[in-house]
Amino acid sequence: MNRHAACAVAAVLLAPLLACAAAPAAADAPARDEAARALRRAVEFFRTQVAVEGSYLWMYSEDLSKREGEGVARATVGWVQPPGTPAVGMALLGAWEATGDRVHLDAAMETAGALVRGQLASGGWDYAIEFDPARRRKFRYRADGGTEGKNVTTLDDDTTQAAVRFLLRADRACAFTNAAVHRCVTTASESLLAAQYPNGAWPQRYEAPPDAAKFPVAKASYPGEWPREFPKRDYKADFTFNDNAVADMIDTMFEASRVLADPRAGADAGRLAATCRAAAIKAGGFILLAQMPDPQPAWAQQYDAAMHPVWARKFEPPSVTGGESQGILRTLMRLYAETGERRFLDPIPRALDYLRRSLLPDGQLARFYELKTNKPLYFTKDYRLVYDDGDMPTHYGFKVSSDLERMARQYEEVAKAAWKTPAVSRKPPKPDGGIRKAAAEAVAALDAQGRWVEGGGLQYHEPKDPSVRVIRCDTFIRHVRALSRFLAATKPAP
Repeated sequence: MNRHAACAVAAVLLAPLLACAAAPAAADAPARDEAARALRRAVEFFRTQVAVEGSYLWMYSEDLSKREGEGVARATVGWVQPPGTPAVGMALLGAWEATGDRVHLDAAMETAGALVRGQLASGGWDYAIEFDPARRRKFRYRADGGTEGKNVTTLDDDTTQAAVRFLLRADRACAFTNAAVHRCVTTASESLLAAQYPNGAWPQRYEAPPDAAKFPVAKASYPGEWPREFPKRDYKADFTFNDNAVADMIDTMFEASRVLADPRAGADAGRLAATCRAAAIKAGGFILLAQMPDPQPAWAQQYDAAMHPVWARKFEPPSVTGGESQGILRTLMRLYAETGERRFLDPIPRALDYLRRSLLPDGQLARFYELKTNKPLYFTKDYRLVYDDGDMPTHYGFKVSSDLERMARQYEEVAKAAWKTPAVSRKPPKPDGGIRKAAAEAVAALDAQGRWVEGGGLQYHEPKDPSVRVIRCDTFIRHVRALSRFLAATKPAP
């Protein structure tokens, strides 16, 4: 799991605890008009000073002269991979929904326009979008009508999926009247449907739909043998769970099925909505096929066409994973909640039992367990595959936290309760202490220019200098959401 996804999961798990701990008195909260002014100032600064044609990166120096996504970025580039453009766009839409202030909707629709310009002819998005006219020719952007250039849609790190989910919400926000956004949404959805394999999986990246004849439907099994040294193979067409790609796709397909079913979207969109829902359920079927047989009834990061675990990058060997397997368990419960089909609960007890038996002495799980032997696998700093964790690289999580007990409790609750169609709540949050405290912190931290500036330095610029003050998109998102929740929770009754 990438660090942004890991932070998102941690936020969900810790939110109830933070809300209950040391809740401040109501007097500590800002006045509603003060919070609304702070929110508007922050959005206007980001929209007018930070954005590049509606797009965003990850981090900026205080004077905006240095910019970063997952690497040093030029001033003509926007980043799609969260917490980039679509993640900022989601926060802007949340601000509009909480306040009704047109400034926030206009900013969000500018961000939607940036993603429309960044959509590839293959239907999805690369990690970044180039806006310089000369450099754009290196990419086959759908908006430009080009026939040459890079055209690879990526599902890695929730990149294309995040863009689609934001655009779906933006499409609904403007009542499906923005033709460019609506066409972008339907094209992306159709592309993702076409890229799905016959067994319900998706690749990590694609340029064109797969040849179904090359990917027969089969159950996962152990290979007779596998190379202990990295074979430098091309893994982008593998059936991929890595970084929770399938979970993100299932979430995206269910979201598309809900949004596009709106009668205002039109009959064609309604038919597409039904197909997206079927694709999400089909992906659940792939999860069932991909569960490894005994003695390791969990999941691998990626599988080849024969449904054998295989190498991806030089530090991702054929193995059963203690990382993505936990995410898959959550996805199975989500599938049951959406469908009521108990087949999605059936794999969970065996997987939980196996993962509990695989816990390391420190209570964590190894990211990788050797096929059949179940020995934890690690790498040295020069990328030799070993059983010893004494010389691991630091850029990757070769050990992961265990969330097994919480998931086991959740499974027990889900399994014994009668299923009912999940309801989508539109009720505003209650103005509890946590919401008031977060809003107060957001207002207090905003400077006179409408910025949230902090220390810590840039990540990719050299030489490293932690004293450099920076503007972070994830901080902007967090504070905008906090102010939006506060304003929604304290809105006067009509």
